[in-house]
Amino acid sequence: MGRITEDLIRRNAEHNDCIIFSLEELSLHQQEIERLEHIDKWCRDLKILYLQNNFIGKIENVSKLKKLEYLNLALNNIEKIENLEGCEGLTKLDLTVNFIGELSSVKTLQHNIHLKELFLMGNPCADFDGYRDFVVATLQQLKWLDGKEIERSERIQALQNFPAVEQQIREQEKAYCLTRAKDKEATQRKLQEEENEGKGSRHTDSDGHWFTDISTTLLSSEENEDHIQAPEIPEGECKKKKSDSSEDDLEFWNKPSLHTPESRLETLRHMEKQRKDQEKLRLDFSLKDDEKRNQIVLDLAVYRYMDTSLIDVDVQPTYVRVTVKGKPFQLVLPAEVKPDSSSAQRSQTTGHLVVCMPKVGELVTGCQGTSPSVKSTPDRGRAQTRQRSQQVERLEVDPSKHSFPDVANIIQEERHTPRRVQSEPKRIPGEEDPGFEDNPEVPPLI
Repeated sequence: MGRITEDLIRRNAEHNDCIIFSLEELSLHQQEIERLEHIDKWCRDLKILYLQNNFIGKIENVSKLKKLEYLNLALNNIEKIENLEGCEGLTKLDLTVNFIGELSSVKTLQHNIHLKELFLMGNPCADFDGYRDFVVATLQQLKWLDGKEIERSERIQALQNFPAVEQQIREQEKAYCLTRAKDKEATQRKLQEEENEGKGSRHTDSDGHWFTDISTTLLSSEENEDHIQAPEIPEGECKKKKSDSSEDDLEFWNKPSLHTPESRLETLRHMEKQRKDQEKLRLDFSLKDDEKRNQIVLDLAVYRYMDTSLIDVDVQPTYVRVTVKGKPFQLVLPAEVKPDSSSAQRSQTTGHLVVCMPKVGELVTGCQGTSPSVKSTPDRGRAQTRQRSQQVERLEVDPSKHSFPDVANIIQEERHTPRRVQSEPKRIPGEEDPGFEDNPEVPPLI
């Protein structure tokens, strides 16, 4: 069931920096909302409110919106016009394609003196004989009805014929109400039969609308964060369940139904059940130890056309967690890995998520070639130390040649403590130098 929450309003208030108390325009269309609530408390300054293409069954909780000028409730389940007297600034009301059969309820709009445009096309009442004359005579402040301008002559004629038209409308309303009562009774009887057959447990909410309890399971349970086991469902049984589900879905859509609020809600419940069933399906995965490249590879069969922004990968030294559409999938790894060197990619053909995690303490090479891991031993280390001690490392630069040393070829084979390059001691002039003078007063140099 779609609900109007503060978070939902904030997400649709980006043009107002997500501030809702000063919001003047709000669009909540196609949100599967079934009840109109909270808006009159949180958004008192609203001038434009879009609520079309939802499942709202009653106009309520909008009477405190004194500044509201345009209310769009097209394509909902509304059966009666009510609770709009407090919307003093209302100038346009759209109730296209609802289930309003009680045409006399338009009289409640007489208090909205600024109302200029009204849309009632697509409702059962729009098929009544004398429908337009009745509305034009009842709401004398209207300028437009169903997109057609009301001429002065049309209003005069409607007022003259109003007593007869009103009587005619009441008779048609009575017949429609009897038909609606029979439809509701048939719907309740059908639900009762389905309950007796054990097809599902269904209940009714406070407004008399029925709904089905559907148990849901997460992609993986957060209670068990150690590991996720693969589903132990035989392949044949899984295919059978999918086949049965597709047959039930085909049967549902081929079944004839009346255009009523109950049928729209039934369609909504069926679509919700389909989504829940898809979420209950566990994702197939494979965890392989690639010894050739010394890494662990996770192949998670995410949906091929799923947006990558809905996938989040978290690699830790001992486990990997993949969050798909807000639902976690977690596995304990058989060996310790390097999170910083790990990579995650989507397959261009299957859409699968492939996570490559190199092991700790191993040398991982590229895909083009592999080499065995280098492991140092005490004997080998001592031999290398003796070999280095016998060699003299020199870096010579000839000043006469204007060149620079090729530092790229200076390779340090193993990590060792850098040695300081000591400068050569200053040459002390000896007796063999031609300019040497021996002064006895000068003490000898050490």
